Parts: sequence; C-alpha cells; structure tokens
Amino acid sequence: MNEADAAKGGFIRQRRTGMIAIAAAMPVALSLWLAIAYLVPPLTGMDSLGSRMLFTLKCCCLAVLFCLVTGVDAVAHERLFSPGFDPLSGFETRRLQVNQRYLQNTLEQIFVFTTGLFGLAAYSPDGSAMRAVLATTVVWILTRFAFWIGYHRSAAMRGLGAPGMALSMIVLLYVAGRIGFEIGSFVGAAVPVVAFLVIEAFLFRATQPLQSADHP
Repeated sequence: MNEADAAKGGFIRQRRTGMIAIAAAMPVALSLWLAIAYLVPPLTGMDSLGSRMLFTLKCCCLAVLFCLVTGVDAVAHERLFSPGFDPLSGFETRRLQVNQRYLQNTLEQIFVFTTGLFGLAAYSPDGSAMRAVLATTVVWILTRFAFWIGYHRSAAMRGLGAPGMALSMIVLLYVAGRIGFEIGSFVGAAVPVVAFLVIEAFLFRATQPLQSADHP
C-alpha cells in the first residue's frame, strides 16, 4: 500500500468514527432538549417581548462565559507558562492547537447560536414556549463541551458536538420560516427553507475534493 492509499484509509477510518460519534450524540441531545422544553415548569414573567429578550440575553451571557471565555482562558493559561508566551515563536503543543481550534470554532458558532436564539425568543409568546430557548441554551453549551473534550481525544470525536451546530441551524431555519410565513403564508415560509437547503446541497457537491489525475 502506497502513502496516498494509507492516508485515504486513515481518513476513511476517522470519518467513520466521526459519523458514529455524531449518531450517538444526536439522540442524547434531542432527548435532553425535549426534556427541558416539555418537562420544566413554564418560565414566569415572559408575557412581554422585553422580558423575553432580557431572558435570552442572560442565556447568551451564560453561553459566552462557559464556552467562549473558557476557551480564551485555556489558550492564555498555556501561553503564560510556556515558550508560547511569544505567539510568534512558533511553539505549539497539540493541546494548544486543539484549544485554539475550539476557540475559533466557538467564536464562529456562537454568532449563529445567539442570532437564532433571539429570533426564537421573538416567536415564543409565553413562558411555556420560552422553555425552548432555555433548552436550546443548555444543549448548545453541553455540546460545546462535548466538542472540546472529544477533540482532545481525536479529531473524529469532535463529532460529539455536532448536535449543537445542527440545533443552531434548525432554530435559524425555524425563524426564517416564521418570517416567510408572515410575508407570504405557507409559500412564504417554504421559500427561505427550500432556498437554504438548495444552497447546502450545492455546497456539499461543489466542495468535494477533485480527484487527482493519478488517482481516478
């Protein structure tokens, strides 16, 4: 087996492990979300839009504290006690690399999460519906931890955090559908959802790596 075939075999094994991690994490995340959204007592004082927005802001603050700030601290602490204190020195342990990638990924994901969460709160008219905001926050925070811990085990195991990314996308799609419904009823609701799915399908196909001429 040549080097290229060995690399391909390693990638396939990693991808299989990652898919297994995602498949295992999805039902756990879904069960937790449903338990919070339907079993927790309705939140009080959520009748006004202002109170719902304030509660959502508090949820975002918790997410930033536990997921983003901890990532910043993890990178800063290791740099403080290593030659990486000088970021230009080129010193990087595997742990530091993983923490940096977790931090970058969280920075990207938290914008999607917070935008969708505020939109979800806007379409949650009372304390019962606002449990979905709480459930989304709890699951997103826990899946960030799962992503981080899994990444330190192996690149494939970061798939344990995939439900959080999927949840943020689903929430945003729901919000987009509600906005479309206000504009054009059921057809209006379908337009942004279908458009997004078409773009996703195109990106999935267009971003496939090109086959080398030596490896058809």
